[in-house]
Amino acid sequence: MKILITNDDGIFAPGVEALADLLSHFGEVVVVCPDTEKSAYSHKITLRQPLKLKKVDFIQNVEAYAVNGSPADCVKIAMEVLLNEKPDIVFSGINIGPNVGRDMYYSGTIAAAQEAMLYQVPSVSVSLETFKTSKVKFDIVKQLLYQVVEVILQNKIVKNVMLNVNLPYTSKELCKGVRVVPMDLSISRYNFVPLNDPHGQDYYWLKDNYEELKVNKGSDYDLLKAGYVTVSPIDLKLTQKRKIDQINRWFHKINYKQEEM
Repeated sequence: MKILITNDDGIFAPGVEALADLLSHFGEVVVVCPDTEKSAYSHKITLRQPLKLKKVDFIQNVEAYAVNGSPADCVKIAMEVLLNEKPDIVFSGINIGPNVGRDMYYSGTIAAAQEAMLYQVPSVSVSLETFKTSKVKFDIVKQLLYQVVEVILQNKIVKNVMLNVNLPYTSKELCKGVRVVPMDLSISRYNFVPLNDPHGQDYYWLKDNYEELKVNKGSDYDLLKAGYVTVSPIDLKLTQKRKIDQINRWFHKINYKQEEM
């Protein structure tokens, strides 16, 4: 099995090394990541500057490359330039900090996995529910994630669907289980807060309210905080035939007049 790994925390983030070490037990691993942190880059691709692939020293038996671009760039350049054939699966992570709810639209970790979907390659994003990078014991994380990865690889991810996996920061023995849930888009995790500069002018900074949020019972937020692994399938299909037909009727009069002319 050929596995491509990327992330948005940068090539030397401890989460990507931990993921590469774990996945090397399942197949041949290649790592392609941004050369620096690119959190919250969403699905940005680089248009107005050239990209460079630089091979870097990594863990034993794993080829790794740094790219001066976004997480989506990393997957795109791996697919189109670096790899001789498509990988069997793409993993993005392990991201420090959860990706829940509306993070689907902001996260570089999720966007990288979505980029793989565009190439019809199964993909999984993986995030960890802690913000304390220096204190994370990745041996504990890998033990919990191993059993989740094992199940995923034993099954087939549905075409045009990716899996967004969030791990509680706990041991596999204390983990309460796995719950497959939608991402709760009703909660606004990030909000602008006003501050004053030395000249008395207002400026605004995004504050992450994750720890203080009142969450909906049974949501991805709620279950993750309660100690469950959450798995959220994300569908690539952005348009629905029924909706197209419905909205097309809105413009019936305009189209009818054009046809009469």
